Amino acid sequence: MEERDQTESFIGHVMEHQRELYAFILSMLPNLTEADDVLQETNMVLWRKREEFEPGTNFGAWARTVARFQVLAFLKRRKRDGLRFNDDLIAQIAGEAEGAADLIDRKRKALSSCMEKLRDQDRELIRQRYMSAVSVQDMADEAGRTANAVSQALHRIRRALLECIQTKMTLSGAES
Repeated sequence: MEERDQTESFIGHVMEHQRELYAFILSMLPNLTEADDVLQETNMVLWRKREEFEPGTNFGAWARTVARFQVLAFLKRRKRDGLRFNDDLIAQIAGEAEGAADLIDRKRKALSSCMEKLRDQDRELIRQRYMSAVSVQDMADEAGRTANAVSQALHRIRRALLECIQTKMTLSGAES
C-alpha cells in the first residue's frame, strides 16, 4: 500500500473512532472543555505515532490506550489544582470504559452485519429514517404510503434488527 493510501486509511480510522474516543475520555473527565482538550491531544499523539499502528489490528483499542495515557498525563498536569483522582480509580474507570467501548464496537459490527441481511427496500427505509433523518411523513409521501404504514414497517424492521443483533451478541459471547 502506498504512503498516500496508508495516510488516508489512517485518517479514516481516526475519524471513524472520534465519537467513541470522546465518550471514552468523557468517562474519565466529565468536564467537556477538558475532554475536548484531551481528545485533541490524543488525535495529535495518534498522528505522531501513526507508524506504530499495525493495519489489520484493532484501531479502536489502540486509540483508547493512547487516550487513556493522555487522560493520565492531563490529570498529572492538573495535580496542582488540588483535585486529583487516585491512579487506581482512573485505571478502574478506564477499564470499565474500555469494556463498554468493546461492547459498543461488537454491537456496531453486529448491526452492520444484520443490516446487510435486510431486503434492499427495508435497508433503504432505515437509511432514510436514521442516516438521512427524513421524517416518517416525508418518507410516506415519497413512497405513496400512509405515515402509519411507514411507521409499522420501521417498527417491524427495528424489531428484526434487534433480534438479529441479540442473536449475534449471544453467539459472539459464547465464542469469547
